Amino acid sequence: MTGNSTPAPFTADDYRARMERATRAAADAGLAGLLVAPGPDLVWLTGYAPTATTERLTLLVLAAGTDPVLVVPTLEAPDAEKAAGAPALTLRDWTDGKDPYAATAALLDPSGRFGVSDNAWAMHLLGLQKALPGTSYASLTEALPMLRAVKDEAELRLLTAAGAAADAAFEEIRGAPFAGRRESEIAADLAALLRRFGHEQVDFTIVASGPNGANPHHEVGDRVVERGDMVVLDFGGLKDGYGSDTSRTVHVGEPTDEERRVHDIVREAQEAGFRAVRPGAACQDVDRAARAVITDAGYGEYFIHRTGHGIGVTTHEPPYMIEGEEQPLVPGMCFSVEPGIYLPGRFGVRIEDIVTVTEDGGRRLNNTRREMVTVD
Repeated sequence: MTGNSTPAPFTADDYRARMERATRAAADAGLAGLLVAPGPDLVWLTGYAPTATTERLTLLVLAAGTDPVLVVPTLEAPDAEKAAGAPALTLRDWTDGKDPYAATAALLDPSGRFGVSDNAWAMHLLGLQKALPGTSYASLTEALPMLRAVKDEAELRLLTAAGAAADAAFEEIRGAPFAGRRESEIAADLAALLRRFGHEQVDFTIVASGPNGANPHHEVGDRVVERGDMVVLDFGGLKDGYGSDTSRTVHVGEPTDEERRVHDIVREAQEAGFRAVRPGAACQDVDRAARAVITDAGYGEYFIHRTGHGIGVTTHEPPYMIEGEEQPLVPGMCFSVEPGIYLPGRFGVRIEDIVTVTEDGGRRLNNTRREMVTVD
């Protein structure tokens, strides 16, 4: 999301409801309120995305019993007034040469504990602490990890459309030549396809060929893809403000029996993780189900990351599908299910779908084939 753009379906009433929900959640968590800096939380709550990161304080203040207030620099106030959520809050601007922390402190309980969005600048938080030494603070992700986790119907439609666009990009790229081309060239093609199918922002296009596939977050390089390579493709970004993220592993030419076997194990693990999705199950149950398949096949030590992460206005956010996460699944949650096997110096395999929790199970938002795909 760039500039002051907002997802089309959301109105001032939608943002008002989100701010009210966040304020109630903060009170339930024993917080005096929330302090939200520019970033995904501010976009989700107000529809406002400042045009550039700035050292000037911008902060949404949410506290029980008071109207929402957005503290903004005067020179940015005209843009803030255009945000879809602006009618649901009060703007309080401050000019250069004035103290923004004093202006903000007047809105806060001087002895309260506040949740602060994770991307707030340290100098802004320290400025507030100096102005109000009796206050204390907690990370918003720590205090309210599920704030954005449960999506409404409009959000689900946007996530579904983003997933379909990523699927369309995969269907196109699998018909392109791989052998003899650099990873960077294929990645550029993927990025162009994501944009062609409606993504305004491309966050990543991993093309990890041969031994590079054993690195889950391989940085695309100039390695030339060869016949006989396994190639992990992991790509996504934002379409209409909501994320896509999918992985498929293709093979250049015919794979060996071992490569087919490893791919089949990962496919079975991905299916097991998906089938574990249901309301009331713990996030860790999804991880356990997928991991058990890989461990039982003898490759447990080569599955080196969590099974999934949430997705919404960012491509990585809570909840996380990992051992120890006992948060129960709730209809409307959206997250990835992406087990993998990574054999150092040889190859890797990862298969990833975005899944949403339904009333009686799960629904995939990515629907391209998960069986081995060969490319030229």
